[in-house]
Amino acid sequence: MANHKSAAKKARRDAEARLRNRSNRSTLKTAVKGFLALIAGGKKDEAAKLLPATQGLVDKACRKGVMHKNAADRTKSRLAAEKVNKLA
Repeated sequence: MANHKSAAKKARRDAEARLRNRSNRSTLKTAVKGFLALIAGGKKDEAAKLLPATQGLVDKACRKGVMHKNAADRTKSRLAAEKVNKLA
């Protein structure tokens, strides 16, 4: 338990941010899994349409501070590589 008013406020803000970040991370992971499932299922057209949206969610997570810029770039690169390697 916090001993100072400012520490209590920081704990409240951290808890709120944690929930917000967890929600954003969950949305991102669901989108990535959906994209990879389409590729595994051989649905080329749907996967090709979903790639920009999935990469957009990665960028959004990066902007919101949920993931580091380099991690976001690496994730987008791997998604594009999956598309090229599996759908080509």
